[in-house]
Amino acid sequence: MAGILTSATFLERYGEQLRRATADAGLEAEVITVPPDPEARLSDEQCERIDLAYYSSDLIAGPLARSFFSALYRAPRLSWLHTRNAGVDHPIFGRMLARGITLTTAAGATAEPIAQSAIAGLLALSRGFPAYADAQQRHAWEPAEDRGRPDLLDQTLVVFGLGAIGSAIARIARAIGLHVVGVRRSPAREADPVDELHHPDALPSLLPRAEWLALACPLTAETRGLFDAAAFAAMPRGAHVLNVARGPVVDEPALIEALRSGQLGGAYLDVFDEEPLPEDSPLWDLPRVIVTPHNSGASAGNDPRAAGIFFDNLVRWARGTPLRNAVREAGE
Repeated sequence: MAGILTSATFLERYGEQLRRATADAGLEAEVITVPPDPEARLSDEQCERIDLAYYSSDLIAGPLARSFFSALYRAPRLSWLHTRNAGVDHPIFGRMLARGITLTTAAGATAEPIAQSAIAGLLALSRGFPAYADAQQRHAWEPAEDRGRPDLLDQTLVVFGLGAIGSAIARIARAIGLHVVGVRRSPAREADPVDELHHPDALPSLLPRAEWLALACPLTAETRGLFDAAAFAAMPRGAHVLNVARGPVVDEPALIEALRSGQLGGAYLDVFDEEPLPEDSPLWDLPRVIVTPHNSGASAGNDPRAAGIFFDNLVRWARGTPLRNAVREAGE
């Protein structure tokens, strides 16, 4: 008997799919749900029966997260935690890994909507939509001159981080005519949707070519603050940054200065050093900056896709086969 910890809401939404997955796996399972009262806790006896857990979207966004992790800390049999998150840079995941618990994520579930948001930002900036929006607010008719706006066709986009999100960005960007340079540690694969693939060590040589820079990497010790004043200075004047990774991969004061000076021509930013973005941040008012509230992945299809990854992994776990999206270290 395998004890599965999750939420009552998840069980209500996906109970039938969970039953099918356990049947497919030949797994006898007991589902244990987090108490609906945020002040309540599972009993020690219940915690002792937990073998695996799913950190579902309603737990992440709601008041029951503390109760969920409290139960995990008291679950001696816990061997696998699957999280609805794609990013696992929060210290709590590092503590789970330190206990020897297998950690997997829903990486890829939000890739398409995030990529669409990044490309929407790219298109809006390339076509001058921030200026048009400003003119609309002023009821001003201000056409742009043809010669003042370069074509996207054959411009170079460097995608730093070619996982599920970066690959989706790259695929769409190539479809609209950009020359796409991917950056990641792992070797090239036939299906990679890029024109070139480079190791992160090559970044200094790639930045002078990066008319567009899309950040889709995890936050790690190596990526924290990687994109600083020197990186922006190395890019072509008037280049653009799209950040759908994590705010701290960018040196935010350096980014602001590069935007103010015109070294950067604009940015689409979904993530920030401090969230919510403080009301007094200059990023709100810079003329060629599009700000979204860490919401680039918002889509009705995300939760079913994430649940599907969990159910697939549940069958794999029961059969002892490798799990999808296994994390080797926190922040990966």
